[in-house]
Amino acid sequence: MKRGLVIGRFMPVHQGHMALIQFAALQCDELIVSMTYTPLDPIPGPLRFEWLVDECRTIHNVKPEISEDDFDDETLPMVERIPKWAVFLRDRFPKADVIFSSEDYGPLLARILGVSHVAFDPDRKKFPVSASLIREKPFRYWDFIAPSAKVFFVKKICFYGPESTGKSMMARHLAEKFHTEFVGEVSREMITSNDFTLEDIIRIGHAQTQRVLSKTKEANKLIFCDTDLITTEIYSRHYLKQVPPVLFELEKMISYDQYFLFDIDVPWIADGLRDLGERRAEMFLVFKGELEKRKIDYTLLQGDYAHREEQILKYLNSYFT
Repeated sequence: MKRGLVIGRFMPVHQGHMALIQFAALQCDELIVSMTYTPLDPIPGPLRFEWLVDECRTIHNVKPEISEDDFDDETLPMVERIPKWAVFLRDRFPKADVIFSSEDYGPLLARILGVSHVAFDPDRKKFPVSASLIREKPFRYWDFIAPSAKVFFVKKICFYGPESTGKSMMARHLAEKFHTEFVGEVSREMITSNDFTLEDIIRIGHAQTQRVLSKTKEANKLIFCDTDLITTEIYSRHYLKQVPPVLFELEKMISYDQYFLFDIDVPWIADGLRDLGERRAEMFLVFKGELEKRKIDYTLLQGDYAHREEQILKYLNSYFT
């Protein structure tokens, strides 16, 4: 039986990695794909391993493996690091017959292990990308990111603030402009008045959270959300005089990449549920205060809708450059 070996951190898994694995798998009876991680990695190891397993699930002779990297020392020159890798590989896996890689370290590692080496696209002509480039500019290299990993790089944008400030309209508009998804106020699908109960607000919190999580999986680079769990907590406190503790737990499940706080300098429009038109200034300070209490950075949006869109687009363009 011919056993092959591919090693890497896969941070994240990308099309170059998968092409290498598929190339190697065709030449082996068994291919071990070894992924290592450290607790300080910018992308958690177990999450990356989920991506790797998912991307390899249809390649029958591939065996993904995960190991904590407690043996490497990145302060050393590469010629001193590679022998440490070889010791780990000898102890961790059955002896391989061949190592496949796209990296300069491949021939030396193979020589130390006493096995052959096969290079794949070492000049990166077929796949001009690296994991570090993706981490630095994910939108520029979006098409190279493995499908399982893309959700990690989606930027979640929260439009936040009191009622009738244009959040929903802006979320729908920009989702269409960027060919992606938006998440509206799920509460409007669940209640028809502001006479609701604690059980209602808990159901709303769960539903809002799940909607964001599910829509993020379908999003194209960006997702626009016109509310968040802080908003749910604010209205729970306002109407019910208390906040169910579960809302604070749900709040921790989603981290937004950017908050835009919508000011109240636009006309208030009644719509059946809105009933705080005379308390807009008070509610604006409540919303603003909740962000500041959490030390969440935000961009204040003022002026007409066109000016607000201009400010948002100026910020979003930084993701694409």
